[in-house]
Amino acid sequence: MEEGRFERAIESLNRVIEMKASTRTDAALYWKAYSLAKLGQQADALKTVTDLYEKFGNSRWLKEAKALEVEIRQASGQPVRPESQNDDDLKLYALRGLMNSDPDQALPIIEKILSGTDSPKVKERALFVLSQSHSPRARDIIANAAKGSVNPDLQLKAIHYLGIMGGPENRQVLVEAYGSSKDPAVKRSILRSYGIAGDRERLLSIAKGETDPALRGEAVHQLGIVHAGAELSQLYQTESSAEVKKRILQAMFIGGDADKLIELAKGERDPELRKTAIHNLGLMKRAGTTEALTSIYASDTSPDVKKAVINALFLQQNATALVTLARAEKNTELKKEIVQKLSVMKSKEATDYLLELLK
Repeated sequence: MEEGRFERAIESLNRVIEMKASTRTDAALYWKAYSLAKLGQQADALKTVTDLYEKFGNSRWLKEAKALEVEIRQASGQPVRPESQNDDDLKLYALRGLMNSDPDQALPIIEKILSGTDSPKVKERALFVLSQSHSPRARDIIANAAKGSVNPDLQLKAIHYLGIMGGPENRQVLVEAYGSSKDPAVKRSILRSYGIAGDRERLLSIAKGETDPALRGEAVHQLGIVHAGAELSQLYQTESSAEVKKRILQAMFIGGDADKLIELAKGERDPELRKTAIHNLGLMKRAGTTEALTSIYASDTSPDVKKAVINALFLQQNATALVTLARAEKNTELKKEIVQKLSVMKSKEATDYLLELLK
């Protein structure tokens, strides 16, 4: 078959089929149908597919066979109407084939499927087929779905596809959908689509102006995902809510902005926010984070901040730095805190220091 010698392939496949007892008979029937189709013998190919259906109702080759049947019928000029199929998989194969061969005929069928009683699987895949098309009409159908012309679950899928498709027109649809919707789930989905599209400007605008704290937090989270360090830094300076600031610090961690986190870990006046920045540095194994943490430990007088640094270094599994702090620490409680962390670390430096204490 790989060499295009389909007549020779069919001879071999027939011998496998005639054995009957072979566990590969269903596969042989499929590949025989495939080879016959390649030779242009559509009628014989369809008969072979039917044999496969009748003799091997539980075969793992049925799905492939259904797809092959659709291709054979379409190649031979037999229309395969997606809406007339009862089997979901077969309907989807027919729909995809029709979209490739005759989009003008397929689009009204897809609209009918989206508003009809087909299964969620068929509706979702119909939307996916639309998202692969560059047709303005296909985009309009997805846009209407994103604005709420379909059920809520499908609306979320449409919003997701618009984010993947990108482009100013699709982003404008998302702006309109965000403004008109009262459903937080829809708005969250739009924010995630902005993230997929890398739309920092709109995410920053919502992070500044949205009244719902949860949605503001989601916008901040998406800014972190798209590595919008400058926007997050700007937002942090103007933000008044401590909770939202914590979300910004988390977004900076997600975006890998170690430099800004170091700056805030050293200079933030709010103790809780400062400890959050220190904690996030502990989750990052970036150059300069260890030096920044040990510098904070040495310069700060707050036991809580020092404990946050100890925990951050523990998160880094940085036994070397912790041993250095322990040797220099005069405060008994803080030294106990460090030793407790070292006692559960599987590190030669930690073990050597613990033995040193015991001696």
